[in-house]
Amino acid sequence: MAAGARCFGDGDPLYERYHDLEWGRPVTDERGLFERLCLEAFQAGLSWRLVLERRDRLRVALHGFDVDTLAGLDGSAVDGLLGAPGMIRNRAKVSAVLVNARATVRLRTDGGLPALIWMHAPPPRPAPRTPAELPAVTDASRALARTLRGRGFVFVGPTTAYATMQAAGLVNDHLASCPVRAEVEAEQTAARGTRAPGQGARGARAQ
Repeated sequence: MAAGARCFGDGDPLYERYHDLEWGRPVTDERGLFERLCLEAFQAGLSWRLVLERRDRLRVALHGFDVDTLAGLDGSAVDGLLGAPGMIRNRAKVSAVLVNARATVRLRTDGGLPALIWMHAPPPRPAPRTPAELPAVTDASRALARTLRGRGFVFVGPTTAYATMQAAGLVNDHLASCPVRAEVEAEQTAARGTRAPGQGARGARAQ
């Protein structure tokens, strides 16, 4: 890929891999979406590169973001998690992981987390030409954050919700000139086309 061609990340192998292989590609399974919600919450106030650097260690500390395991932990587990190697040591964020895991389990009786998140996918919009055209918050992300909070999720505002939508492929914010935009667009179209009424998209892509 030519230098300078990506939306972001050129020259940084960690960012390049994330841009090329993950960002904007549809994530439709419960664990994958739960992980992305958690990572975007961890990122609040920090750099996304720091989160990427620590992701493998966060996965180890947080039981691979396994929803059932995390939902079974109570508040007394937070101190132990905060001391885990590589953990982002913010008590509110770590506590939110456990609260949101329990909320995710409850959602299974009403369609599940994938269905809830993907029902907020907005219609495709024209490709942005510059980073300045990318929003931080949209009406769809406000609605998603409001719905999640109504279902018992915490630490998920409209900005975190929109970052999750970008990361999980509900929107395609690769620039018009980006070499992977068309590929990402095709994957998103396929994911939308395989959704059944009241269900999340199938063909899960979990990283």
